[in-house]
Amino acid sequence: MKKKKILVFIDWFLPGYRAGGPIQSCANLIEHLKDEFDFSVVTRDTDYMNDEPYSTIKSNAWNILPNGIRVFYFSKEILSAKNIYNILAEDEFDIVYLNGIYSLYFTLFPLYYLRKKKNVKVVIAVRGMFAQSALGVKQTKKKIFLLVVKMVKLFQNVVFHATNKHEDVDIRKNVGRNIQVKIAPNLWRKDNLLEWQQIKKNNDSLRLVSIARISPEKNIKYAIDILTKINGRVEFDLYGPIYDKTYWEECKNIIETLPSNVMVNYKGSLQSENVLKTLSEYHFHFSPTRGENFGHAILQAMSAGVPVIISDQTIWQDLNMLNAGWDISLSSEKDFVSVIEKCINMSQAEYDILSKGAFNFAKSFTENKNIIEQNRQLFLKS
Repeated sequence: MKKKKILVFIDWFLPGYRAGGPIQSCANLIEHLKDEFDFSVVTRDTDYMNDEPYSTIKSNAWNILPNGIRVFYFSKEILSAKNIYNILAEDEFDIVYLNGIYSLYFTLFPLYYLRKKKNVKVVIAVRGMFAQSALGVKQTKKKIFLLVVKMVKLFQNVVFHATNKHEDVDIRKNVGRNIQVKIAPNLWRKDNLLEWQQIKKNNDSLRLVSIARISPEKNIKYAIDILTKINGRVEFDLYGPIYDKTYWEECKNIIETLPSNVMVNYKGSLQSENVLKTLSEYHFHFSPTRGENFGHAILQAMSAGVPVIISDQTIWQDLNMLNAGWDISLSSEKDFVSVIEKCINMSQAEYDILSKGAFNFAKSFTENKNIIEQNRQLFLKS
């Protein structure tokens, strides 16, 4: 049987990693489904917040990645509406899969050119961009954008990919109730650990980690401020690109006032293939995020046997009952402080229970074949 051909548009893709979740979500989906569907990807030849082209690819040409995926990398010089049109015109595709809402070249131009191609199914992965925490950034511009898009009916006859019921509600609230939305949770990397491995824990100190871009929606400043109230030795390492320099300066101002028992270190960006190994060097993943439509780093932490201390603004809920960590309300700073101090004093035996709980929860999630089937259904006939 002939494979359906899917053309994927995304601003940043492999070997990039600085854009975080969207790259990982798209790459994981393709990796899981590439035996059934014929994927081609169109993207930029640079990573997020980087002007240097990838050294391992040929720009403005189709490349075959080591995993067999066909990718066209646009250089900044020739990325244009005309050349986006040329990509769409050079071959016949059954489905076009767009990642994100606001991208001029990788969402809006393809949508505009595809309006007359009634035989091509268009799927848009929202990637959390309609969440309240995301809409609050550059709010006025986004409201104007959505108003214009509705007026010109650019989202007409497309299928929206929501990763959960909350995102389904967000999409309908911002685009309209009478639209087609399919729910399919994000898929995971295939390189998860196969068995639980113990992480050493002393009962008088704690190593925390965050893997996220430095931006207000990730709530890094809130996390650092929590640590100013902690009794006990804590080290908190931050990995991720600095998206908002002003916000990072605010974070550094708090870091400079930290008591001697707390140390916060910025470690720069982390390549995706090094995430699991790096996570295994810490006791807890600490991320009081303002909102995530998935949270790949959270799942990867649990996959590495690293329990998480997160906000209740993600899909990962009731973690305490599962012995996998804690999901805490952002209005409860005292609860964050109490949990972290409890973790500092935790014995190896107590920690092992949480570590195994996190690992087993992640293992159960990644063995759920229904999630893979939901993603398959995105590209089958409605």
